Amino acid sequence: RKTREIAIEGLKERLKMCAELGGVGVITVPTFGGPKIPDLYPWHPNVRDVERQVLIEECKIIGDYAEEVGSYVLLEPLNRYETHFINRLQQAVDICKASGREHVKIMADFFHMNIEEADISKSIEEAAGYILHVHLADSNRLLPGYGHTDFKSGFTALKKIGYKNFMALECGIPGDPERELPKCVNYLRSLI
Repeated sequence: RKTREIAIEGLKERLKMCAELGGVGVITVPTFGGPKIPDLYPWHPNVRDVERQVLIEECKIIGDYAEEVGSYVLLEPLNRYETHFINRLQQAVDICKASGREHVKIMADFFHMNIEEADISKSIEEAAGYILHVHLADSNRLLPGYGHTDFKSGFTALKKIGYKNFMALECGIPGDPERELPKCVNYLRSLI
């Protein structure tokens, strides 16, 4: 409990700073690695249900605070190799809906979506209204265009849902940034 309380207070501090700086929101990963709650069998056979309920209650608290200060909490789904919990956009959307808080949204990351989503464009469309930020990285964690991620259909879906917010590169740059970044910009523009 103490660890969760400290995490909530830390997130509140970051939300306040974000609002003061004019930022959109604070990206948070619900948990890294395996379950943090011990096996509760036979009382409660599914630890994920308990984790889900704890996260929903925490999102209510931080969602209320985010609204109060004028910021957003952005849940980031990660791939299964980094977390056992919240791997797909729809799972994050379900948490947002269950929290009932307008200031709890999601951040969509193409690197993780490429691993976890069966259809990136469909997943984006189904998360319409909840995606507030996007991270760009190709399947090999390099700049878009250096791997096999289907950015075209993803960008088409983002356009279809009316996404007009920022996107950020969260990836490695293979080679000289002064040469590679303009190439990446041209590639991304070709998708719009």
